[in-house]
Amino acid sequence: MRIFLRLLTTALGLATAAWLLDGVAFPGGPTQGWAAVRHDLVPLLLVSAILGLVSAVVKPVLTLLSIPLIIVTLGLFLLAINALMLMLTGALADALDIEFRVDGFWTAVGASIIITVVTWVVDGFVGSDKD
Repeated sequence: MRIFLRLLTTALGLATAAWLLDGVAFPGGPTQGWAAVRHDLVPLLLVSAILGLVSAVVKPVLTLLSIPLIIVTLGLFLLAINALMLMLTGALADALDIEFRVDGFWTAVGASIIITVVTWVVDGFVGSDKD
């Protein structure tokens, strides 16, 4: 149940980032109207699952290797790592023929901040950490 809640909160964060930023896009996003999102929920959940897998497998290794940079930048390099994970997710989604794109590094930084904030807020309301 906890994994499913994490998948949904990440999907909500991705949808919010796509809504707020022009450089993040899903099929049926804000350009086609949010009524279309209900029909395109599968790509959103698939990208959320890919992002979860990338964050679970690649991010810890990259974080461990970049500890000196994280210390020197007082943790700000973690934003770059999160942005790179989102860009990697976009590349993997493209390779799997899932319509999702992230245009550029700075868009990925903004999107990763939005995803993190939305996930924190939703997790706070749902209380998924208490399971």
